[in-house]
Amino acid sequence: MTPALTLQKDLDFLSARVHGRRSRLAEGSNLDELCRIRTVPELARRLYPGSNILFALDLQRHMVRELVRELSELAAGLEGNDAASMSWQCVRFQVENLKVLARGFANGAALDLLRPHLVELPDGLELDAASLANAPSFEAFASAAPPGHLRESLESAREAYRAQPRPFILETALDRGYLGELLRRAGRLGGGEREDVLRLAGQEAGIFNLMLAVRGVFHYRLKPELLAGLRVPGSAISAGRFAAMLSAGDVKSAAAPAVGTVLDAAPAAADAALVETMAWNRFLRLANKTFRNSHMGAGAAIGYAAIRRVELANLITLSEGMRVGLDPRVLRSRLIPRSPAEATDV
Repeated sequence: MTPALTLQKDLDFLSARVHGRRSRLAEGSNLDELCRIRTVPELARRLYPGSNILFALDLQRHMVRELVRELSELAAGLEGNDAASMSWQCVRFQVENLKVLARGFANGAALDLLRPHLVELPDGLELDAASLANAPSFEAFASAAPPGHLRESLESAREAYRAQPRPFILETALDRGYLGELLRRAGRLGGGEREDVLRLAGQEAGIFNLMLAVRGVFHYRLKPELLAGLRVPGSAISAGRFAAMLSAGDVKSAAAPAVGTVLDAAPAAADAALVETMAWNRFLRLANKTFRNSHMGAGAAIGYAAIRRVELANLITLSEGMRVGLDPRVLRSRLIPRSPAEATDV
């Protein structure tokens, strides 16, 4: 068999695998059924038959590990730029561990308090947790981060952190580094995959920029000139649109420049939770479109990965709600996708 035919066979297998898995995801009626479960152990047994997971945090850590393992497998089934774009999806979870350690560093928290919130990751994504949590300075923290885009983005936020030494600045810098490279890798794809995958990556970067403006101005009360330097370039929210957001008088006005790009419609109220909900609803819509438009290869895998991330976020919300005993109807109203009315009612 020629290499070309081998590759075609591998892509056919990958496509069949992700389409098969998609049918079993916790969405729609499957998600409705899970919302009727009342305890975390029962939810764990439903998701992982035969498991003996008792606590929400343990279930969440297990779900993240399973998703990282699955995404790594999908990346291994691709080649070249397709594999590079898919494999970067796993770095998102390294970023989440880095953000936990960044909060610990900024707040002086002991590593033992942070460890339960760190997820075990495969080789290549491990971190020097002790050096990061115990870093004596910003420079030491940045130097202990993985070399490359994440460290460079942290280092570029040095002056912003000195002006406002808050975990928000460090977390924003890490997200910025991740999303910038996500866009670059999506832009290197060829064929019919590129447009949909780049639009999906642009939506994720656009959500970051939108919420950076909304939360940075109206929650953290940070200066526009500081926030302007933290924007991710390359998303649908240009520097001009972002400047308009930063100068807006309220959340609803700040969101207006994102309508048609990151939001499908204008929010009905000046509410940050509503704006974020609408943006992630659009992300899920684009993820489904990316998945449908690609019969095989990177588009199907990356679209599936995006849908799985929304599923993971929903299941984490579900497990937390069960932990504190929320009513099933309230729980269901907090999951994506949800209507703007639900977002403002809860």
